[in-house]
Amino acid sequence: MALLAKFNKLNRRERYIIMVGAGIAIIFLVAQFIVEPIMDRTKRKTRMLQTKTIMMEQMRQWQAEYNALTQKANVSKSRFRNRQKGFTLFSFMDRLAKESGVKDRIIYMKPTKKIQKNSPYKLSRVEMKLEAVTLEQLTNYLYGVETSKNMVDIKKISISKKGKIQGLITAVLQVETVEI
Repeated sequence: MALLAKFNKLNRRERYIIMVGAGIAIIFLVAQFIVEPIMDRTKRKTRMLQTKTIMMEQMRQWQAEYNALTQKANVSKSRFRNRQKGFTLFSFMDRLAKESGVKDRIIYMKPTKKIQKNSPYKLSRVEMKLEAVTLEQLTNYLYGVETSKNMVDIKKISISKKGKIQGLITAVLQVETVEI
């Protein structure tokens, strides 16, 4: 009450200045303790939503990659099941050389097998040298290797000209496959 009595004793200009100051103080307090926390909460929720959106997009990418890898794995399993019983890379390469007409041009064929650690699979490799073959013969042979459904891959190839005879080349191939 004493404060109200003192306020009433002030002249009009002084009362006006005090009311404007009190109004500014109230506006500051409202802005500081009500509006700013609401704005901060809104910004925090917006940032969290953006982060979750990015995470969701990355999860979708991972899911697409997983689905693609699963599909490739299923195709590989299917090819393994459809492979001839008793399939060996050496016999496949020999048979394909006969079919391609380069069997008599084989200088050597060196088969090797490597057992994979913690896996039921073996890596089978054949290194072979073809000498005095035409580019067309080599191309037909390579096409037969790469397009076979036996999951055979050419890992290395080295091609060089054969002496002074025009059009003949020498090729050294390293071919791999996985066997059970």
